[in-house]
Amino acid sequence: MKYHLIALFTVFVWGITFVSTKVLLADFTPLWILALRFAVGFLALCALRPRMLCLADRRHELLFVAAGATGIAAYYLLENVALMLTTATAAGVIVAASPLFTALLQAARGDRSALSARFFAGFAMAMAGLVIVGMGSTGAGAGAEATASAVSGASSAIASNSPDLAADPGTLGGDLLALAAALVWAVYSLLVKHIADLGYETVASTKRTFLWGLVFIVPATAAFGAPVPASDAFTEPVNLANLLFLGAVASASCFVTWGVAVKRLGAVTSTTYIYLVPAITAAASIIVLGEPLNAAIVGGIALTIAGLVLSQWQPTAKRETGSGDAPVPASCAEDG
Repeated sequence: MKYHLIALFTVFVWGITFVSTKVLLADFTPLWILALRFAVGFLALCALRPRMLCLADRRHELLFVAAGATGIAAYYLLENVALMLTTATAAGVIVAASPLFTALLQAARGDRSALSARFFAGFAMAMAGLVIVGMGSTGAGAGAEATASAVSGASSAIASNSPDLAADPGTLGGDLLALAAALVWAVYSLLVKHIADLGYETVASTKRTFLWGLVFIVPATAAFGAPVPASDAFTEPVNLANLLFLGAVASASCFVTWGVAVKRLGAVTSTTYIYLVPAITAAASIIVLGEPLNAAIVGGIALTIAGLVLSQWQPTAKRETGSGDAPVPASCAEDG
């Protein structure tokens, strides 16, 4: 039971990170959020694993460079920019489709074990659900303004800093960026799996990946991260809480807790909890940000989750003979 609670805690945290980032966008640019988040996460991982990871082969460093460039720098930048253009609900649902892209990339590399009629049926269902969520969010723009008047000042600040979003929360550009983020995370997932297969320990390898991510993020923030956040933005309690949450909890601790859950429960059992992320994101977005909720959004989320479950469902016999080989959704850290 304890490890089920650990898995549930992890996906709950991941589900509300979209909302947390959305709040920070009122005072920080996407690049600044990225730099601060992973600086905090890297320091937290350094506290857990002070020693440097010793590589068995110098060529393995290229895997960590690629993982940092994709899963840390590119993915989170795409996600943060997407959140400026679309709702947290839409972004959370779209990014949750990344396991589907992981399976397609594995097939392109010669491993077609995940492909079946069930997978393609689930893929079609999930993609249809994403389209419905995007259309539902766009059509509810007026309702979003009415609901937003009843929520906290953080939501109002975001709307005032993003007038286009207030008028059209389901912007197609934001949805496409979120979809691109899902594809990038699928690439990262395969890299992390390769790193794990080489026998590197989860926390130490994650710390090295974070470091390489910062190597890409910090120069980009210095060059393109303007405007520099106001000094009082760093002392605002809400901002401090969200930065610590994203860095220490969501980016550092949850990589560890998910690794523990996968190791103890198996990849298949742990996977089932990931399907809760879109629903958690939607609920948090409605409560905290006052984002719209209508029949189209609810139906789209349900269709997306059903498609994800169907696409990755395995017969009982196969799950019993090799749960460790089951694909882990791309919205989670691969266990070492």
